[in-house]
Amino acid sequence: MSAPADDVRAVEACLFAAEDAMTVEQIRAYVGETIDIGAALAALEDHYRGRGIELVKRGRAWRFQTAPDLGRMLRRERTQLRRLSRAGVETLAIIAYHEPVSRAEIESIRGVQISKGTLDVLMEAGWVRPAGRREVPGRPLIYATTPEFLVHFGLESRRDLPGIDELKAAGLLDPVDEAFDALEEEAEARADAVDESDVPNEDWVASGRGNV
Repeated sequence: MSAPADDVRAVEACLFAAEDAMTVEQIRAYVGETIDIGAALAALEDHYRGRGIELVKRGRAWRFQTAPDLGRMLRRERTQLRRLSRAGVETLAIIAYHEPVSRAEIESIRGVQISKGTLDVLMEAGWVRPAGRREVPGRPLIYATTPEFLVHFGLESRRDLPGIDELKAAGLLDPVDEAFDALEEEAEARADAVDESDVPNEDWVASGRGNV
């Protein structure tokens, strides 16, 4: 069922005026309980598809953004982005595929220690955030990706993260990259453990290989 025009306009105005992406719950706080927000968002997404401005979903939140193919045309100044170090790339990948994950767990997967500066760079970029503490002795801080991570890499959710084989096929990974081989081996080990016990494992779910 299509949404009434007034409902669509109300949701459109709410998203247009927002400084950040908005979840359905946040939109509902403005437009009220009587509006079918899902139908209104679907109508807006269809209306703006292929136009200069598009409505996109990133994680659980919705936002208007410039069409990807027009972004370069609108840049008046070229900004130089600091290239992530190999440690930064590997750390970001481990967090994305295994979140929430502690520093010790990151180091265990990579096989080497990481400097505090590596995590600081990822947090300054807005891609990684502290996500609480793991309820184990020492209560280590755990890390997860942010909605800005999804936006920057053009992902709707972490379900859209490419698999290891896809990355290697695209030439984006060294075939003998130890960090990503470790990710793959750990995922397989966890899958075997789940099959043997037939009991859902909390860490497996948190890793992003189960429910996201």
